[in-house]
Amino acid sequence: MNVKPLFDLVIVRREKSEEVTPGGLIIPPTAQKNSTVGYVVAVGPGRILENGLRVVPEVKVGDKIIIGEWSGQEIDIDGEKCLIMKEELINGVVEK
Repeated sequence: MNVKPLFDLVIVRREKSEEVTPGGLIIPPTAQKNSTVGYVVAVGPGRILENGLRVVPEVKVGDKIIIGEWSGQEIDIDGEKCLIMKEELINGVVEK
């Protein structure tokens, strides 16, 4: 299933959170924190200003980004949990 976000919305796939501590202890799923790093899966065309001009998104598909732990709305795309959020909720882009 292809999902195309509208306006300034972005679909993000979170990076897997740590399941084992450096000491080898297994962290149960209920105690794992949400990862604050993710990858952009899809980007909308940008929001439209009152004067009719479109603001082009700064992120692109494949960008590694930093997001808040509780940012976005969780959605299910082909059995994979992703987030859909406004671009303004993205805190930064990790440059290679």
